Amino acid sequence: MEILNDIQEKYIKTNNITLHTIIIGKGRPLILLHGFPDFWYGWKSVIPELKEKFKLIIPDMRGYNLSDKPKGTQKYRIKYLIDDIKGLIEALDLEKPFIAGHDWGGIVAWIFAEKYPELIQKLIILNSPHPKIFGILLRTNKAQQKASFYIFQFLKPGGEQFLFEDDFKWLKIALFGSLVNKGALDEFDKEQYINAWSQPNAIISGVNYYKANPSFDDFAGIIKVPTLVFHGMKDTALLPVILEGLEKYVKDLIIQKIPNSSHWVMHEEPQLISTKIIEFLEG
Repeated sequence: MEILNDIQEKYIKTNNITLHTIIIGKGRPLILLHGFPDFWYGWKSVIPELKEKFKLIIPDMRGYNLSDKPKGTQKYRIKYLIDDIKGLIEALDLEKPFIAGHDWGGIVAWIFAEKYPELIQKLIILNSPHPKIFGILLRTNKAQQKASFYIFQFLKPGGEQFLFEDDFKWLKIALFGSLVNKGALDEFDKEQYINAWSQPNAIISGVNYYKANPSFDDFAGIIKVPTLVFHGMKDTALLPVILEGLEKYVKDLIIQKIPNSSHWVMHEEPQLISTKIIEFLEG
């Protein structure tokens, strides 16, 4: 793939670990944070457009792919995850970057924006629930509880073992099988994912994000920076109900609903995502 020829790979020390990080493009810095079960490559479809406008900083998050994978569930508490990003900003001497996050990367971005609003300019969230709203839904909304069955499974001792069965069959279904546009990922792309999942301890480290953070009661959830939220409306894991009440927590908010997209909006609608991000960040 062409983007693989242009990227710069760095191993950046931050918060007592090392993050494998992709850097590409020129301009104001934009940090892209992936979720579960992803890695930096999840942004590959939006890189070509965004790199023309921004310097993209795309880490493999703690525990994923080629980044360090600390042992112990508690090493994946949200306080470590957000301070990894703070350390990344400091290590690269970035001045008020933009931050975008998908899935768990979005959770990290939401909480980073609350705790460190002075460090960033604007926030972009892609198919990732606001932590306070999601906590309420997991307790009260039967449809979202059903959609989140895997989370409840992960929280059981050894509950993640099904992920390893039949050559990552469930992960393949959750990513490749859930795409509305089945052609959004080709065989080369799928091979990159399988290689990332096959890294020692990568899967259990990703599951530790769930195990270590069963609630976010310590956070008020108030976001003071301008925020753009994308949501693929055919996401089977995060239902559209997660958008309800968001304006109570985010005062400067734009919601962009994408009717015919799944959870994987970056793969399915890269042109739309890139265009809207550029408009938002340059506005």
